[in-house]
Amino acid sequence: MGAAIGYITNDIAIRMLFRPHHAKYIMGVRVPFTPGIIPKEKERIAGAIGKAVSENLMNREVLEKSLLSDEMLSKIGDAIDEFVATQSGNNETVEEFARHYLPQDDIVAMRENVTGGITKMITAKLQDSRLGESIARMATAHVMEKTRKSVAGKLGADILLQPVAQLIEGILAKHINEILHNNSQQMVDGLVQEQSGQLMSLTMSSLMTGHDEQVAQAKGGILSAYRVIITEHLPRILQDIDISAIIEQRINEMDMMEAEAIILDVMKKELRAIVWLGALLGCIMGTINALI
Repeated sequence: MGAAIGYITNDIAIRMLFRPHHAKYIMGVRVPFTPGIIPKEKERIAGAIGKAVSENLMNREVLEKSLLSDEMLSKIGDAIDEFVATQSGNNETVEEFARHYLPQDDIVAMRENVTGGITKMITAKLQDSRLGESIARMATAHVMEKTRKSVAGKLGADILLQPVAQLIEGILAKHINEILHNNSQQMVDGLVQEQSGQLMSLTMSSLMTGHDEQVAQAKGGILSAYRVIITEHLPRILQDIDISAIIEQRINEMDMMEAEAIILDVMKKELRAIVWLGALLGCIMGTINALI
């Protein structure tokens, strides 16, 4: 009798944690213990869980320790090595490979943005540099060197030509700078577009094979970028993403039937143990009472 009472009362108590899901009324008076404890305290429980998770399970220190652990970095490195090994036998072009992940319009737009940015950067460097002076100086120096080695140079013609060379150097530098200023964007754009087209037409296997040093550098760069993102940007990301509020909102939006199913699925074994412990304790107490 004690075991039956212990079993039944514990089973009812556990069910009363979840049920009923809503308050029950008799003649306008709320029935005690309705709704169940968890539905009644759902908002408070949601807030407590959200706060506990954000402060203790998903804070900066815990995430950094996990995301920057040797095991995690090793997994990322292995994933990169696996990708390289897989693509070493892939005969798709870079553009065909990209189509698996991006629509064609996005690929074209990305290519135009990248080539446009590179063109602007190189053009600006050419227009702001003293490239005309450098080219003119090297050209006149080359001519003077050829003159000195010639028969005319042995007769001293290079000395006579030195003032003329300086004058020509200035004029040549001015014209080269003007040409670069007026035509550099068109020239650079054509070269960049050509190189971009060649890159997109390369096969993935040709990019991966025979370039072990470049692949190793790329792998190191990816791992370094990953470390920088975690160490420098993780705090801002966590600040922008209010984990506590997200968890609290998700629990509050959850239907009680769904919440009950999740909790029972996680703690089914433990809750059944409580029921059977109630039966065991009831049996012990009943036996002692009978003996007394």
